[in-house]
Amino acid sequence: MAEPKKTIKKSKKKIAQAVPLGNVFVQASYNNTIVTFTDPAGNVLAWSSAGQCGFKGPKKATPYAAGIVVKTAAEKLVTFGTKDVNVFVKGIGMGREGAVRAMQANGLNVLNIKDVTPIPHNGCRARRSRRV
Repeated sequence: MAEPKKTIKKSKKKIAQAVPLGNVFVQASYNNTIVTFTDPAGNVLAWSSAGQCGFKGPKKATPYAAGIVVKTAAEKLVTFGTKDVNVFVKGIGMGREGAVRAMQANGLNVLNIKDVTPIPHNGCRARRSRRV
């Protein structure tokens, strides 16, 4: 009985190309802070969140947690050589300013900051008020 030959697929090694300019999307809610680094085309290079960094409960939405999140994501970004970033901030959490300050502290040159928080223009009916 001859055993069938097993073919081993060799995967290509990923080559990290240089991305000098990138975009940063900061999503700061009351519960969490998520930071995503992308290239100009929108392909994700690195990301991190407060929950991933080990923060739990209300501590996830603090400015300190946002600083740690940016630091861990920026460490993953070192292989791409990104220095200049455009920042897009979404949400109303406490980590908004903390994330932008941490980018500058971690050696990233912030070119511009844009607030892309969605604002309703009297579209859907608001939910009922909470009775406590």
